[in-house]
Amino acid sequence: MYESGEDYLEAILIIKNKNGSVRSVDIAKHLGFSKPSVSRAMSILEKDGYIEFGSGNMINLTSKGQEKAEDIYARHQLLTKFLVKITGVSEDQAEENACRVEHVIDADIVQGIKRFMSKN
Repeated sequence: MYESGEDYLEAILIIKNKNGSVRSVDIAKHLGFSKPSVSRAMSILEKDGYIEFGSGNMINLTSKGQEKAEDIYARHQLLTKFLVKITGVSEDQAEENACRVEHVIDADIVQGIKRFMSKN
């Protein structure tokens, strides 16, 4: 999956947790993307089995999408906390960087960071 697809799934999870429901316009506002871009991405995510549309065009994560979104979000949170702890930068700066790193970091590195964070 491309980085943008992961960003969309993470946004859907965050919005769903915050508002209880998700519409394309919510995603566009959250990510700062155009509505046509979000619509195209939602079509791809639906075709790939990550989301489905409910009544009123509400967007729901499938079990596959939920699992992927939770994994992405967990990496994001872990990396943010790690960067703040190790570098002492602000949470905002750490979060911006975590957002970029979360898409390319190897699973064994994530596991190593988890071990480090649990000990420190």
